[in-house]
Amino acid sequence: MKAAVILVEPEYQINIGFVARVMKNFGASELILVNPPDIGGEAYKFAVHARDILENAKTVESLEDALAMLDLAVGTTAIAGKNYIVERAPLKPGELKEKLKGYPGKVGLFFGRESRGLDNRELELMDLTVTIPTSEAYPTMNLSHAVAVILYELRREEHSEVKHSLEPATWKEKDNLVKLWGELLEVLDYPRDPIRRKYFRTIFRRFLGRSFLYGREAHSLAGPLRKAVEELRRCKNVER
Repeated sequence: MKAAVILVEPEYQINIGFVARVMKNFGASELILVNPPDIGGEAYKFAVHARDILENAKTVESLEDALAMLDLAVGTTAIAGKNYIVERAPLKPGELKEKLKGYPGKVGLFFGRESRGLDNRELELMDLTVTIPTSEAYPTMNLSHAVAVILYELRREEHSEVKHSLEPATWKEKDNLVKLWGELLEVLDYPRDPIRRKYFRTIFRRFLGRSFLYGREAHSLAGPLRKAVEELRRCKNVER
């Protein structure tokens, strides 16, 4: 499994350095930084022998830019919500490892800001979310510690890669399906409550994330959805 670590608006150079060091410990090499601070001597000091990871780190301006580089997006959250808050109903690290077993695409592990993590809007864009069970007395982990736990769990008892003749659907291809699903809900005016409609879109995104679609499958699903939206809009125009 190919996995990249993405830090969304990290606030402290020391943590960026520590994350690079942890990545080196567990054999991860691709670091993507979303709108980071300037990377200087402090980050390199704490990276120690992982300077190459910092030197090769990719910097992007937005979360969407990072998502476009991946096939599957996994967001981390320290705050698990109730069942109806889909973006905060995460997997545990061991469950995530089972979900990703044999997955041939490129996975992005998203970690939020040290002060407030990933917000709900950002988590809504993820295919899957994961949380590390911690003490209720102090549930929030240090950024580099959280990266270490996730990478350790994913690397533990590594399985040989499964060869696939089909390419996995990219995040962009799945996002296109979510947009088409949203358009279908809009043209149906269902549900009428916009909050519930947003919830339906998030449920659909989670469904796609868990199903590990191939690109060919994504294109096959997009066709009927697009056709349904076009036909429903045409019927509405005729009625007018």
